[in-house]
Amino acid sequence: MSALLNPNMASTFPPPVMEARRWLDGVRFPNDQPLINVSQAAPVDPPPAEMRAAMAEFVLNDDGAHLYGPVLGLPELRAKVAEDWSASYGGPVASENIAITSGCNQAFAATIATLAAEGDEVILPTPWYFNHKMWLDMGGIVSVPLQTGAGLLPCAHEAVKLITSKTRAIALVSPNNPGGVEYPAETLEAFRDLCRAHKIALIVDETYRDFDSRTGAPHSLFQDTDWDDTLIQLYSFSKAYRLTGHRVGAMIASPARLFQAEKFLDTVAICPNQLGQRAALWGMENLNAWLADQRLEILDRAQAIRDGFPELEQLGWTMEGCGAYFGWMSHPFDMASDALAQKMVKDIGVLCLPGTMFVPEGDRTGETALRIAFANIDRSGIEQLFKRLVRLSV
Repeated sequence: MSALLNPNMASTFPPPVMEARRWLDGVRFPNDQPLINVSQAAPVDPPPAEMRAAMAEFVLNDDGAHLYGPVLGLPELRAKVAEDWSASYGGPVASENIAITSGCNQAFAATIATLAAEGDEVILPTPWYFNHKMWLDMGGIVSVPLQTGAGLLPCAHEAVKLITSKTRAIALVSPNNPGGVEYPAETLEAFRDLCRAHKIALIVDETYRDFDSRTGAPHSLFQDTDWDDTLIQLYSFSKAYRLTGHRVGAMIASPARLFQAEKFLDTVAICPNQLGQRAALWGMENLNAWLADQRLEILDRAQAIRDGFPELEQLGWTMEGCGAYFGWMSHPFDMASDALAQKMVKDIGVLCLPGTMFVPEGDRTGETALRIAFANIDRSGIEQLFKRLVRLSV
């Protein structure tokens, strides 16, 4: 039977979140120590009640919510994204630059489909977002690791050393998954200049842009009137409006590239989820104040992580990055993080992902790291998390 399996698929590692969930099999958690799940970076709460009411109206009264729609997405939603992006980034973005996708992962897949073929290369800073690595592996595209420096920041001067005749793109995530780091504007601009000089694409995944701690535009990339000759931005509505189950994302790029991406999107899903698109548009039109409050709550949780960390620091832990939904921590134990993460489930009732899931095989930096996704635990939950981590022993 193995002869019938695509070797690229066979060599792709299993989905990390699903693999980690299997560590829970057979484990019973006492009432005084329920599971603290900080493994997945997705809100578990449903959309706000007002949005759900609007969605119910769409289901009952909008026939278009049940039919195929344009492959590149609802025209009204594309226009609204273009309007808001032009205002928030201070640069020209038109509806023709917007494709709505079935989640941000599909936006990445569509982007790569337009850029790279088997044997080509894409540069990914490490620790990398594992789904980006998985998609490249499935396509036989080589992921070239770019080791990040202090503060988990990638450096364009180091990246240039990795560019070859097969390089098609550099993919960045800011705010970063898994590190939580917000890339400075000058970092992104340096990568834009590098990619433009080498005629390769710069992919910037801004799934977590709504929870950036900075005010104003986080970068000036869209203020470049020729931005779409190099930049491809990705976005997710799932985190902003809790629409994870409805799968709505976006790809922002040149009209010529979206013309090519349309082939991929039509073949894979025909059109994005119609109900999810309508909900996203309704959210953009009606939930600005609610989203601002959600941002403040996430920023407060990030601060709670920083506030609670000194006690761990005294025990030899190091905070490498913290922001958006994530804390990236180095532990002091003489045990690889994949084994430690499984031990944590049984010993202290904490499920998180080990750094080994975010780096190439053999990269020792992953063995000392843990990713803590704190989107679904409040300050009280974070306090309990730290109490358990303090008593962790090997």
